[in-house]
Amino acid sequence: MSQTEISQLGEFGLIDRLTNDITIHNKSTLKGVGDDCAVIKAGNSSLITTDMLVEGVHFDLTYVPLKHLGYKSAVVNFSDIYAMNGCPKQITVSLAISKRFTVEHIEELYAGIKLACDIYGVDLIGGDTTTSRSGLIISITCIGEADESQIAYRNGAKNTDLICVSGDLGAAYMGLQLLEREKIASGNDRNFTPDFQGKEYLIERQLKPEARKNIVESLRKENIVPTSMIDISDGLSSELMHICKQSKVGCRIYEDRIPIDYQTAVMAEEFNMNLVTAALNGGEDYELLFTVPLHSHDAVEKIEGVKIIGYITDESLGCAMITRDGGEMVLKAQGWNPLAE
Repeated sequence: MSQTEISQLGEFGLIDRLTNDITIHNKSTLKGVGDDCAVIKAGNSSLITTDMLVEGVHFDLTYVPLKHLGYKSAVVNFSDIYAMNGCPKQITVSLAISKRFTVEHIEELYAGIKLACDIYGVDLIGGDTTTSRSGLIISITCIGEADESQIAYRNGAKNTDLICVSGDLGAAYMGLQLLEREKIASGNDRNFTPDFQGKEYLIERQLKPEARKNIVESLRKENIVPTSMIDISDGLSSELMHICKQSKVGCRIYEDRIPIDYQTAVMAEEFNMNLVTAALNGGEDYELLFTVPLHSHDAVEKIEGVKIIGYITDESLGCAMITRDGGEMVLKAQGWNPLAE
């Protein structure tokens, strides 16, 4: 298929091509792409988050398809809104593009972004494009809304609250290890066929994560407002310590209650990695970690896909994991640090 140089269209021609078929999903979006500003009508409290993805730091295009990258870059922003117990409504997308990308490449990236917007009912309302000298940079800002009384912050956890987590942990990290292994094995041979058989779940968790909209909806149905909540982007241990630090509390979680998928366990054994360490520190799971009052125990246990893994303690007791043999291991924030060298 022939490829079109971006310079042939120019910035505005590219924007027109990428945005000419955008569907508006929300009544609060009064004006999307096409003017100097988008126009949205705020009803409840507005939630705003921004996330930037940089080639070579956050993603490797050797094994990350552009459509998957677009989908993931949108979903990780939606996840931040859900982590505040809100609902994402609009996004803006800004790109810095190097000369090695064609119009068709960027259309593929946008196809993933648009797919995420359609699935989650979010409007793409604007953005910007510019030139990059070092690769692809994606910056997305997401605007959401929530009733003020329903917003879940990180600083509301109380002594005796239950610690809950959705889904399973460590799969995205194991998917990344698998992708990196096969990249090395390929030796840059374009005809190389990677071995992902039986490990598809791990690859999907890394390349195409989902935001936990369903968990937020289930909490509302059970009339549960989490006392604190965060999404797991940098690892369970790091995120739990964020909650404890901001809430000025301690915690205890149980090693045998951390939810781990079978494929994750098999892959950890294959890589000779400690499975629990991967689940605690792997990151990019985009599951929800939250706390609820003790009296919500029965209601939260009804929610499919949620597991109670521990409880909040007094700050003086610190943060620890109770191991399978009954001992205690102090938790450390060993998740990914984007500013580390």
